[in-house]
Amino acid sequence: MRKSILPVFIIASVYTFAQKATDSIKDEKNIEEVIIVASSRTHERIENSPQKIEVLGKEEMTEESSIKPAGIGSILGDISGVQIQQNSAVSGNSNVRIQGLDGRYTQILRDGMVLFDGYSGSLGVLSIPPLDLQQIELIKGSASTLYGGGAIGGLVNIISRKPSERQELTALMNYSTLDESNLNFFASKKYKDAGYTFFAGYTRQRAQDVNKDGFSDIPKIRSLVIHPRLFFYPFQNTVISLGWTGSFDQNKGGDMQVLNHKADSGHQYFEQNKLQRNSFELLYDQKFRDRSRLEFKNSMSNFNRKFTDTDNFLNAHQINYFSELSYVRSYDKMIWVLGTDFQGYQFNPESFEKFHIPKFENNSFGFFFQNTLKLDNTIIETGLRNDVTNNYGSFLLPSIAIIYHIDKHWATRGGIGLGYKIPNALAPQTVDYPLENLMLVDINHTKAEKSVGYNLEFNYKKKFDDGNEFFLNQAFFLTEINNPVIAEVQADGNVYFSNQHQPVVSKGFDTYIKSKLDGWELYLGYTYTIAKYKFQTGNQFIPLTAQNRAATTVVKDFEKGWKFGLEASYTGHQYRMDYTRTPGYIFGAAMISKELDSHFTVVLNCENVLDYRQSRKEELYTGTILNPVFKPLWAPIDGRVLNISLKWKL
Repeated sequence: MRKSILPVFIIASVYTFAQKATDSIKDEKNIEEVIIVASSRTHERIENSPQKIEVLGKEEMTEESSIKPAGIGSILGDISGVQIQQNSAVSGNSNVRIQGLDGRYTQILRDGMVLFDGYSGSLGVLSIPPLDLQQIELIKGSASTLYGGGAIGGLVNIISRKPSERQELTALMNYSTLDESNLNFFASKKYKDAGYTFFAGYTRQRAQDVNKDGFSDIPKIRSLVIHPRLFFYPFQNTVISLGWTGSFDQNKGGDMQVLNHKADSGHQYFEQNKLQRNSFELLYDQKFRDRSRLEFKNSMSNFNRKFTDTDNFLNAHQINYFSELSYVRSYDKMIWVLGTDFQGYQFNPESFEKFHIPKFENNSFGFFFQNTLKLDNTIIETGLRNDVTNNYGSFLLPSIAIIYHIDKHWATRGGIGLGYKIPNALAPQTVDYPLENLMLVDINHTKAEKSVGYNLEFNYKKKFDDGNEFFLNQAFFLTEINNPVIAEVQADGNVYFSNQHQPVVSKGFDTYIKSKLDGWELYLGYTYTIAKYKFQTGNQFIPLTAQNRAATTVVKDFEKGWKFGLEASYTGHQYRMDYTRTPGYIFGAAMISKELDSHFTVVLNCENVLDYRQSRKEELYTGTILNPVFKPLWAPIDGRVLNISLKWKL
């Protein structure tokens, strides 16, 4: 199943086991190599990267495509220090929170390009089918030196699949007990001078009222994703790719009688979103004989959202643009990266009834360089970036990261980096505020947020000649955000954004172990996070942020194509928005799969085996049927879910 996080108290016993196993082994091998495709720019092996980068590879994408074929939210939430925060029960909107920080501090890239920010950075961002992906690369902590403002909490880089010389054809059908249906198809082929990849996926979800309170816990969803790419190889070591991604979504939630076309004077409430994303990309990659490399990336994305509820509507679109030119020069002991980029977005409300934010634009021009110095047992990576923005001035962002290989088993890694974030009232928040209540950020009296992030970790790895493996990671982190821009709800219900005089601070540690023992795969993990609003008096903990999260996963491949997996996680108490405390809860999952022959695989999966739901502890809304006020979400609301999928692969 999927990667998780580990309780610290388990480390000693597992490490003792590893040491005993070491004494009986004569021949040793390195842990399986993983190449960082885009996030580091140097295309190094992950074990040699000074940056703390974690990779979910093709095996995880293949497995996830059969378990959660409609999106990547679930698999991201299994990474230590990462929380998928559902903002709304009505729309199903979620965002990615890293190390206790709000979702707006996580920068999401597609193939190394910034496509999601502000208004386009919330609804539908995680609805990227894993069948279309090669891997996901994650940086926890400041990464603004690499890709500019926004990556204060971390960075998620979603890497698309590339064609291989062998013809690939995969089709997948999935159905769940919540009446969700998925149909996905992927094809690719690389020829001598050209190649292609093609993905198409459709999702249909009926609205579900799991707790029977009259309102949908899962909205009605219709989603279509199409992603063709063409690849050209005009010369040796030259790759040119052109691509388009079309994503078309409709979701509608609210009063179940309205959703079932039985609205009357006592049942009127609903919220409907129609989303359309069109993203175009051009990539040029040229390798030279002197071990240098020239890359050019260009993308433009148009996001349109038509929002309608009981008494309001908004039709608005945002254009995101990104261009980058970089040059990488490799020597025996050193790698230089030089580059420049231009990125930004334009927001335009075309028509609306109740909405206060006018047309605006944010963009930046940046220049960056990075140096990687390779010594005998040490790799030092220094970077410097300067961004000039149209509304908030310029930002100088230095960073340094070091990895030191103590011996062939032990290594330590650490780094420091600065970051910044341009204020935007439409950026994802912990709470899904009504659009009509959002007020424009005053650029004349509001400063950009600035951050400094630190990380330190220790790794132990070993691979034995009998196929057994062991890997331990112990990491510590600290991020401080100065001039934080915080939403404040006034007496009239309007939401204003302003700087606070004290910082937001998130600190803690996460520990995880991965091991393979006699065909069993084991993941154990634990994350401890203290995330605080230092500007508050009294309780300073950031709401909806668990201090303690732990998980374990066990997977086994059996004979005759059978595979079985169990997963369990614990989320500790959190504070609601009014600072009352939630209970902790356990989440369990189980999966079994069978390869019917060389082409067909069937998977049966069960999520939330214990059927834990927030609605079992409290009502999900206050107010009336006509004017409900939905509470922020801190636990699952969809209950126990079973799904069965059938995959055919050539």
